[in-house]
Parts: sequence; C-alpha cells; structure tokens
Amino acid sequence: MDRGRATRSRRGTVSRRSTAQRRGIAIGVTVATVAGLAAVTWPALAGEDPPRSESAPSGPARQLVDALRRDLSLTEPQARARLEREQWARATTQRLRTELGTGYGGTWLAADGNRLMVAVTDQAAAARVRAAGAEPKLVTRNSRQLDTVKAGLDRIADDATPDIAGWYVDVSNNRVVVRAQPGTEAAVRRFVRASGAPAGVVEVVASAEAPVPLIDVRGGDPYVIDDRARCSIGFSVVGGFVTAGHCGAPGATTSSPDGVAQGVVSASSFPGDDWGVVETNDDWVPQPVVNDFDGGTIPVAGGQEAPVGSSICRFGATTGARCGTVEALNATVVYPEGTVTGLTRTNVCAEPGDSGGSWISGDQAQGVTSGGSGDCTVGGTTFFQPLTEILQVNQLTLVTTANGPAAPPADPPAATDPPAASEPPATDPPAASEPPATDPPAATEPPSPPPGSECAGHKVRKAATLGAGHRQVQPAGRYFRAGHGRQVGCLDGPVGANFDLVLQRWSRGGWRTVAVSAGPTADESISYRGSAGFYRYRVESRRGSGPYTLGFSVR
Repeated sequence: MDRGRATRSRRGTVSRRSTAQRRGIAIGVTVATVAGLAAVTWPALAGEDPPRSESAPSGPARQLVDALRRDLSLTEPQARARLEREQWARATTQRLRTELGTGYGGTWLAADGNRLMVAVTDQAAAARVRAAGAEPKLVTRNSRQLDTVKAGLDRIADDATPDIAGWYVDVSNNRVVVRAQPGTEAAVRRFVRASGAPAGVVEVVASAEAPVPLIDVRGGDPYVIDDRARCSIGFSVVGGFVTAGHCGAPGATTSSPDGVAQGVVSASSFPGDDWGVVETNDDWVPQPVVNDFDGGTIPVAGGQEAPVGSSICRFGATTGARCGTVEALNATVVYPEGTVTGLTRTNVCAEPGDSGGSWISGDQAQGVTSGGSGDCTVGGTTFFQPLTEILQVNQLTLVTTANGPAAPPADPPAATDPPAASEPPATDPPAASEPPATDPPAATEPPSPPPGSECAGHKVRKAATLGAGHRQVQPAGRYFRAGHGRQVGCLDGPVGANFDLVLQRWSRGGWRTVAVSAGPTADESISYRGSAGFYRYRVESRRGSGPYTLGFSVR
C-alpha cells in the first residue's frame, strides 16, 4: 500500500475552457437555457405527434385498483369502495377545515378506511363534524398550534444530528413526534427544548429509521448546469453519470430541473472530445436504465459498440426518443469552438437540451449526444461521443443490469454471445453479500482483519466484502463521534480492483464529503484534521470486487 498518499482529489480534468467560451456554444451542440429552449443553431421544437384527444375513463384506474388489492389485501369491490370513500373524505376535510377555523385539529381515516375522524377543540365544532357525516374527537390543541410547534423544530433543523430521523405532526394523537435512534432520546429531548416547544406537546420516539432521499439517475432525463443551461443525462456510472463535455466545465454544479442539488462536473473535455463526468451526491442513485419517454425505462445491459448500419436510438429531454441508423464511426466534426474527433455519425435528429443524452443499440449503451445539424421537423444529422472512450479515460464503471442496485443474479451468457467489455466478470459477488445497513456498529469490538493487513494497527477496524460498482458506509452502515483532531483512515482492498475511500462529516442536516482518496488501486489512505462531530467512511468500487479491511483512528 502507498503510505505516502494523503487526501487526493477526484479524476483530473481534461481540456479546461473559460466560462465565457462555454456559454458561447454554437453550431452542432444541443444546449438549452433554463429559461426556455432558446435556439442555438437548432430551430424550435417541432415534429412531435399531436396529443391524442381521449375521454377520461370513469372510475379509478385499473392499475390503482390492482395495487390496492395487492398491497392492502382487498378484494376488487373493497378497493373500489375504499377509493370512493376516500374521495368523499378529501372533499369533507377541505370543507370542515374552512368551517371550523380555530376549532379544527386535523383529520384522518380510521384503520378500516371507512370512518373519517376529525379532531376538534370544542363541542360546537363536534356537532358540525357529526352533521357532515364524520366522527369527532375532542383534543386540546388545534392544527395551527401543532404546526407552530413543528415550525419551531424546522427553524433549528440545521442543528439536528444524524441521531434524529425526522419529525412530524401526529394528528390522531394531537402531538408532534420526533423519531430518534434508540439510546439517544435524552440528547434529542435537549434539541426539542432548544426549539421552544411547550412541555408535553412533543414526544420523542425511539426508532431505527435512517431515511435518505433516493433519486434515480436515468439516461435521457434533464439536468441543469449552474442554474443557467439544461442538458440530458447520458448513462449512469458508479458515482454519477456521463454526459456531453460542452454542457459544463469542471467544477460546475448540477441540479434537477426543480432545483434539487445533484452533483458537480468532475471532468470534461471539449473541443477535441465531447464528454463530461458528473459526480452525484448521496441523494442520487445511478440506475442501469434510460427513460423511454413513454412511461417506462429501457435496461442497459452493457456497452458493446454497434457497427455501421445498425439501428440506433437517441433519448433526450427535449425531443424524447428518436431512432435511425449508424452512418459512420470515428468521424471528425468541425465546430466553431474547435474540432472534435472520434465521433459517431447518425441520421437521427436532435434539438437544444438533448445534449449529453443517451444512445442505445438494442440493450447496449453507445454514447452521449454531441451535436449536428437540422432538427426533428425536417430531419437531421447528429453525432455522438462513443461511451467506450469516456469510461477508459476516466476509469469509470458503467452501471448495468448485471451490477446495478439490487441487480438479480445474471444468467450465464450463451456460448455465442461474448460479454460486453464494461460488464463485471462472472466471479463478482452479488450485492447481497454486502452487510445490511441495520447491522450494529462494531466500533468497540471490531472483527479481526485478514492476516498481514496493512490497516491492522488502527483503533477501529472493519472487514467486509464489496461488490463491483457498489458503495458501503462504515462502520456497519452507521457513523461515529469524533473529537477535534486528525483523522486517519486506511483501506486495504483486493488486488486488481480500484476502490476509493471517502470521509464525510454531518453538517447542516446532511453528510458532506471532507476528504477523498481516489488512487488507481484498492489501497487508499486519508489524513484529515477536523473539528468534533459525527463522521462516517464510505468505500466505493470503481472497478472490481472483493474483501477489504478499513481501519481508522482519531489522533
């Protein structure tokens, strides 16, 4: 293991360009502004099939009825009756909320889904509830008072520790509930008192919940760069996704169209090439799929290159799914910003905002949209940056149906079907071998590391197995408290694999990365001096799989 390595940054950047130059993307590149799909060299969006005029079906949708039958163990008549009752309950709730004013304490349906319960603070309100066909329950606090207590907790949300899973108004019990990790209730009650909540209104409940927002990364979906321009996601890779290089310079921030923080451009190249890599935060889960723009997704099984003449389809946030054929490989295109080589030429159309989007032949990923000419009204020529180069240059692993989240065990390929170069070898262990997040922390009684491990000298040690393309949080899916000082982490991984080591600190209500070691092997080390707080390590597989030992200390 290279002990000389300290904290390292992510992959290096390629071909940096000025912000002004990137804003001036012109012919052939398909970037859209956030304010609207302003034409760059493409005419306005057209060519979509006009929407069909269909009468709305009567009654609840069949899919909804079937889902209720499955998940609530109902018969079809029971499911339909419940949906009708809930429709009445929604309208009645809205009316009573307005009529009762300060006497209203909230509504809920009883467990049987039949009775509409209404919390009220006086007998006059109770009479009005009965007249509406609902059942009153007398309480001491109205809904506005409960909402005020919750708002007080919201104001100090940045002071919440990872011991707290969250809080909410429990209308059926006329209280506010805060859920906390078992054993931390006393500390959480101090947090509640700091909010100014009146005594007896808030109840701290022990719970093993550890919620995290999980947002799928899907090919073809839109994303926003520096709140100024819009492009499309290409394909999921371990730790993020690939897209077009002209969409953003290294360091540019990305978000969803509705403003949810997504990640940062860790590397890009344009001109010369036209590829970019976005490293997403922990809220986003790269999935081995592409949005088919028809209510479903298309699986990505690998990355074998399609020959000239093959059918190919492009997926982008502006014009959705468009198909054609491959006309040439290794094409050179002269853009006003410079020459780009090694592109693939197609007879598929594209428009602003489609940049960076996915290209698929069958179930094999091909590349990301670069640029072209024409539009989807009259047709056009579009070029894409082949995926293989992006993966190789940046040492990335394509997320596929074989190695993606919750990937099922793969059937062995037929003898005549060679595996795609980007798929993991058949010997990779399935994701099920990873320890569940509910394992108890092992900080005080760590397992013995393998004999000869270079990480054996640390105070805390964790031995585990990591599947290809996966991440694990240590210790045992949790976190640890550390005082002020220097934190030293050591990762000893399998030969031939490429694992990264990340140190994160809980800050302002979320986990923030404070140090990264991302060398070319599975042996990494981190040295970080920080203040007291909550910390955790994250082990990531960029390539390969196998057992590892993580050791860490605070000095």
